[in-house]
Amino acid sequence: MPDLRGKPFNLSEEEESWVRNTLKNMSREEKIGQLFCLIQRSDDKWRQEADAILKYRPGGIMFRPMESEKVWMLSRYYQDNSDIPMFLAANLERGGAGLVSDGTNYASNMQVAATDDEAYALTQAAICAREAKAVGGNWSFAPVIDLDYNFRNPITNTRTYGSDPERVARMGRAYTKTIQEQGLAASIKHFPGDGVDERDQHLVTSVNMMECAEWEETYGRVYQASIDEGALTVMAGHIMLPSWSKKLNPELHDRDILPATLSPEILNGLLRERLGFNGMIVSDATTMVGMQIPMSREKAVPRVIAAGCDMFLFTRSFEEDYAYMARGVEEGVITPERLDEAVTRILATKAALKLPVKKEKGNLIPSAKGLSVIGCKEHKELARKCADEAITLVKSDGTLPLDPAKKKRVLLYLLGDMAGYGNLTGGMSGYFREKMEAEGFDITLFVPKEGMEGLMSPYKEVVNSYDLILYFSALATKSNQTTVRIEWSFPMGANCPLYIASIPTIFISMENPYHLLDVPRIKTFINCYTNSREVVDSLIEKLMGRDDFRGKSPVDPFCGRWDTRL
Repeated sequence: MPDLRGKPFNLSEEEESWVRNTLKNMSREEKIGQLFCLIQRSDDKWRQEADAILKYRPGGIMFRPMESEKVWMLSRYYQDNSDIPMFLAANLERGGAGLVSDGTNYASNMQVAATDDEAYALTQAAICAREAKAVGGNWSFAPVIDLDYNFRNPITNTRTYGSDPERVARMGRAYTKTIQEQGLAASIKHFPGDGVDERDQHLVTSVNMMECAEWEETYGRVYQASIDEGALTVMAGHIMLPSWSKKLNPELHDRDILPATLSPEILNGLLRERLGFNGMIVSDATTMVGMQIPMSREKAVPRVIAAGCDMFLFTRSFEEDYAYMARGVEEGVITPERLDEAVTRILATKAALKLPVKKEKGNLIPSAKGLSVIGCKEHKELARKCADEAITLVKSDGTLPLDPAKKKRVLLYLLGDMAGYGNLTGGMSGYFREKMEAEGFDITLFVPKEGMEGLMSPYKEVVNSYDLILYFSALATKSNQTTVRIEWSFPMGANCPLYIASIPTIFISMENPYHLLDVPRIKTFINCYTNSREVVDSLIEKLMGRDDFRGKSPVDPFCGRWDTRL
């Protein structure tokens, strides 16, 4: 059984008694219910959905972003109708917008890291906490402390603090410290570490191929920093780590190696014993393909808890997965001791967050007056300040700063117009165009013309019509997308940078820092890391020479290629 007085719980005698007494008085069915963290989406049938969820008395709910008033209302409903206070979680990675759609999109992790100042990670966490607490949130599925070693990885990218273990460790530790000081539990993720494989654990069981010593110096070091800081929870990924699985269990054959969510070697041998983590482990979403490939779902559901996870995130079909879990308990796949250990850690985490005391006093959810902090002017100003320090001039040929008196006629190419993971924002290209026109530029939006070889627009027609070409790219990584490469337009890559030898050309990447792979000879390239209004505002100031570029790239934007540096 876990040490409830020790790190990260640090419970008082009274709090420990609540955990022990609550566990003692729970039925087996109630214990099984606590193992689940389900999902709440926004729709008109929220009351029916909430009542159906509450019937099973789950340990927690994870929200997808919806309007703050609805989240606040749902949070009250869940807590008012639960005997044991519930976890109310969200992906609080970029700001309050991870929970409430009208919240602040402060910055992606990579934008924060580009400041190379952990003070911005402290602010990131503080904004997440303030806006989440206003609607009752108490559990942050963040920080992401993966290392973005593979520029082809379609899911890590700007969700990470970069590829430097020292910088990632500093940023992750700062976020963990602040979010928990503000009364939310951090969940460092995705153990044992994404970002090596170019595949996505949403779609396949991915692999971290590092050898043991290299892993210890990189991912191990990063996780240890946040564990030492007192992170209450760890999210285990559907990621295999063969070197450590085999070291901890030499009897394993390759075919027997399992992702962390199903692996006692990784969860117990590596995370608990070697790294000394005493807190609560939650699985990543169990609807991901990465968990479902190794074995049938009937076996996998109880195996997640038996292997060492304490909470089971999401379900494919709640009734079916609950039945699988209950059968696993009945048949001894999950022993009584293991069930009690998992529930003890769940309850201890709730006690560490003071949820039982808050429930008793009736203040688990603050009054509606607190909603005014969500998306407030102060938070947006802080987002702008972070952008000022983060936007990175990767390379330049002297075209900057811009002056409409010298280069007035601008051809604008748009590549996508969505934000990153979770699609928190989008539509910033229109705002960018308005801002540039307000500066005095004549902007023409590129539209491909019909016609193949022999019938295309004359080269000189473009050269004689424009003084400057701007690319505004908002292509970003997202779940179920296996590539983040640029897909060029027909005919014959009509929107490729064809005129760089004749017209000054600037490429602005709002999200993905690796686009030089596809536009290697672009001579002026800018990485912004977050597609938001505050970033656009800051970007314009820098393009016009009224502010300097100060960002320090957290990754190799040249993708290890020589031609991208030309």
